[in-house]
Amino acid sequence: MVVQRKLMTAEEFEAFTLLPENVDRRLEFIDGEILELPSNPYSSEIASAFNFFIRGYAYPRQLGRVTGENGGYIVAGSRMVTDIAFIRRDRQDQLARQGYNPIAPDLAVEVISPTDKAEDLANKLKKYAEAAVLVWVVYPETQTVVVHTPGKAKQTLGIEGILDGGDVLPGFTIAIREIFP
Repeated sequence: MVVQRKLMTAEEFEAFTLLPENVDRRLEFIDGEILELPSNPYSSEIASAFNFFIRGYAYPRQLGRVTGENGGYIVAGSRMVTDIAFIRRDRQDQLARQGYNPIAPDLAVEVISPTDKAEDLANKLKKYAEAAVLVWVVYPETQTVVVHTPGKAKQTLGIEGILDGGDVLPGFTIAIREIFP
C-alpha cells in the first residue's frame, strides 16, 4: 500500500517515521517512495518460525543478531523492513537502538502476504542484490521458498526442500516442511 506518492529524501522519510502517528507503522522507503507493510497472522506465524530456527542456531554459536518483522535496515540507500533478518556479529556486534539499522542484513526473509505486490517485491529484491544480501522469499500459499543468493541464479524449493545457510549461516539447514504450520 502506497502511503504517499510525493518523492522525498531519506532525511525527510526519517522525520516522517518519527511523527507520533507513524511510530507504530511498518514503513519502507524505496526510491523516494514510502510504502506501508500490512501483514496477517498466518504470514506472521511463518516468519516467527524462521525467527525461532535462525535465532536458535545463531545465538548459542554467537554468530550474530536476528530481528523480527519490526526491524528496519538501510539497504542500498533504501529503508526496508524485513520479516526476519540476520546480521553477522563480525559485521555488527550491536544493532541500532532507534531508527533503521545503518548496515544491511546478511540474510533477509520475506514472507509474502496476499496484499504484497509483485512490483514492490521486485524493487526490494533489486536493493537486496545491490547490497549482496541473501534473501529467502517465502510463499505460504504454495509452500515454497525462492532463494536469492548474491551472484547466483535463484533457486525454488518446495515442501520437500532443505534451506541452507550457506556462507551467511554456515552449517544451518532447515527442512521447508518445518516452517509451515
